[in-house]
Amino acid sequence: MTVPTSPFPGRPIPPTTPETIEWWDATRSCRLLVQHCRECDLHQLYPRSLCRSCGSLELEFRDAAGTGIVYSHTTVEKSPDTTLFTPPYAVALVDLAEGPRLLTNVVGIEPTLIRCGDAVTVVWEPLPDGRQLPLFTPVS
Repeated sequence: MTVPTSPFPGRPIPPTTPETIEWWDATRSCRLLVQHCRECDLHQLYPRSLCRSCGSLELEFRDAAGTGIVYSHTTVEKSPDTTLFTPPYAVALVDLAEGPRLLTNVVGIEPTLIRCGDAVTVVWEPLPDGRQLPLFTPVS
């Protein structure tokens, strides 16, 4: 599902790195990936070259369910640049079902109505280069 109207009209395009290219490529088909360590079984985001728990290089990407719980959030009422971000909008930490915590935006709801503990699911915001940015919306 894609975001019908984005509150982020001029969002800067996120860069890719050698560690994130596979993750970003998966977003082109609206697939959310988490990195998995084959040594200690940890799931992590953002993609890195080694496991943040055990230091292993034995990492692989796995499909994520695209569901999570709002851990924390804030409503931005005054944007640093209204050509990039139209307030009000919500910035949130979402605990994914697989374990990692993702910094993201929650859309599809008045930002002041978001609560910690809310169940959310991924929606996708198209980027100009064909990639998709994972955002989250409340589970109805």
